[in-house]
Amino acid sequence: MTIDTRTLLPIAEQAVTMASEIIRTKLPGIITPKGDRDMATEVDYAVEEAVREFLATETPEIGFLGEEEGITHAGTGLMWALDPVDGTANFLHRLPLCGVSLGLVDKDAPTLGVIELPLLDARYSAAIDGGANLNGEHIRVSDTSDLDAAIVALGDYAVGTDAEKRNKPRLALTHELAARVQRVRMFGSAAIDLAWVAEGKIDANIMLSNNPWDTAAGVLIAREAGAIVVDTDGSPHTMNARATIAASPKLIADLVELIAEAQKAAKA
Repeated sequence: MTIDTRTLLPIAEQAVTMASEIIRTKLPGIITPKGDRDMATEVDYAVEEAVREFLATETPEIGFLGEEEGITHAGTGLMWALDPVDGTANFLHRLPLCGVSLGLVDKDAPTLGVIELPLLDARYSAAIDGGANLNGEHIRVSDTSDLDAAIVALGDYAVGTDAEKRNKPRLALTHELAARVQRVRMFGSAAIDLAWVAEGKIDANIMLSNNPWDTAAGVLIAREAGAIVVDTDGSPHTMNARATIAASPKLIADLVELIAEAQKAAKA
């Protein structure tokens, strides 16, 4: 049986409502180290467990991938991808730039997404071919056409194994952007980066990484708002891409060129 994934948006929104209430009302609790300067809180695990159980009941035929527990249900092709608290470091430090991100992936492409920023009272949602919304109102990417007028968000610098090596292209990219764009920002949340591109708050974001739980919802929301989302070489972004670059259509070509220059400089 073929599922019209757009009909699953209300279920995704119910799941995110449940998750957001946990984030709003619970303290971080016990911190579980996951690696060098990487951690999860009790809230991360509580949100993932609650959403997983809810979706297993509502959509038992669909698989589930969570950041903390990995794939806990394979399903029959479709896969929910959840980041229970995107921006855990911000959440721990009482910065409101954190949220829950729930996407639905069909093969290697997202088909719907919901991102809620509980501490900012903002919910972004989209289903494929249905446009993107913020708190029920239609949103669109910016129409910025020049890099020198653009605000560009960067994903976090790498930590953990080989961080120095992996940060060379990130630092080279920061150097290139600082010389070319109006401002560089780092918000510490992939979900926020992509949602704010969709809303037009920022003009582009560049993450030299691509975890499905981080990007599935935001990529779909950004695309439905009119953004172009690509890999570093300019090819269309998929869940198997190496990186995640989203921007208003008039900026994407210049950004891809700038990224190529930064990668070349990092190898020099």
